Amino acid sequence: MAQQLLRLLLRVSEKAANVARICRQETPLFELLVQEKTGEDKNKKFVRDFKTLADVVIQEMIRHDVCVQFPELKGFIHGEESNKFDNGLGESVLVTVCALEEETATMLATVLDGNHKAASLLAAAIHQDLQLTDEMAESLELPLHPSDLALWIDPIDATSQYIKGQVEVVAEGEICPSGLQCALVLIGAYLRATGEPVIGVINQPFAERDLVSQSWKGQHFWGVSCGSINAFSIPKPICHTAEESLSIVLSSSEKQVVKDALTPLCGGRFIYAAGAGYKTLCVILNLADVYVLSEGSTFKWDSCASHALLRAMGGGVIDLKESLLSFEKDESPRELTYHQARPGSQGAERWANHGGLIAYLDNNKLKTVIGALLGKL
Repeated sequence: MAQQLLRLLLRVSEKAANVARICRQETPLFELLVQEKTGEDKNKKFVRDFKTLADVVIQEMIRHDVCVQFPELKGFIHGEESNKFDNGLGESVLVTVCALEEETATMLATVLDGNHKAASLLAAAIHQDLQLTDEMAESLELPLHPSDLALWIDPIDATSQYIKGQVEVVAEGEICPSGLQCALVLIGAYLRATGEPVIGVINQPFAERDLVSQSWKGQHFWGVSCGSINAFSIPKPICHTAEESLSIVLSSSEKQVVKDALTPLCGGRFIYAAGAGYKTLCVILNLADVYVLSEGSTFKWDSCASHALLRAMGGGVIDLKESLLSFEKDESPRELTYHQARPGSQGAERWANHGGLIAYLDNNKLKTVIGALLGKL
């Protein structure tokens, strides 16, 4: 049955991407959709942290569609966003996906201050029977049962880039430093018992823009790592030789001590990009060798999907600080897990990757990076 879940996650990721595109089509509509996060929901890394109705609608749509087909997952689908949204009239509305399109449109109209046209457009996108064909995923058999799994959803990773809506022009095969291209839909499944990530779906809604119509096309990627089964949707990249300098992608706010430690490995030529999901996708696509983050500013919903995909390809995502301690003891690096909240933390911080992380494809390059950071953090 898990193969049916994978196919469903692919379909709902494409529906999510379509909703994200619709929400950006009209500027007056988009201005209604942005709301600042406050309190425990806020990411402390940023002075201002926004959520959009697109985030909330996508998360609730995925939750609804998955639970309809797999009711055993009810209560085990977790996301970044609260489904509470305050409209311009000062009313708090719980955003939910209803059984009927008309009911969902009525609920959305309340959020959108009575804008029934916009609400109907969104409701139609939420309830559409969208199909996404992936022959490899269709033929895959998985020894998993949905009742053993739970999900993490990041409905729009790199929300700030999505809100700004800038378009970066880069050559094929190069990393986009910022812009709409960095906004991703991330859906990851993990084992409830161990927290091990086993299924990852990544959808990039704004992958390519038609220069004539100005409309966007997306692309999707998936990976499964379960026991002896490791399958993924893209050709596995050929890793470069160890003698070549590494390509390292970082956040622009990364600590100087980290840059100083890694400079000899990459000749000081760091790559900077927006969005934790996008930076990890750059590793998956072999646009960068590793993604290093020393701060605890990412969360389980940021990393679960891409972690599963990297595991399927022979790589992974480790806890940076714990792995530095393990390295000193000649132990294996500590992979991130996804089933346990951090004791003593509140709100979103319960699910932060507090020790920082390294995303990688090649184990030898991971060891090189850890060796360079040893004693520096």
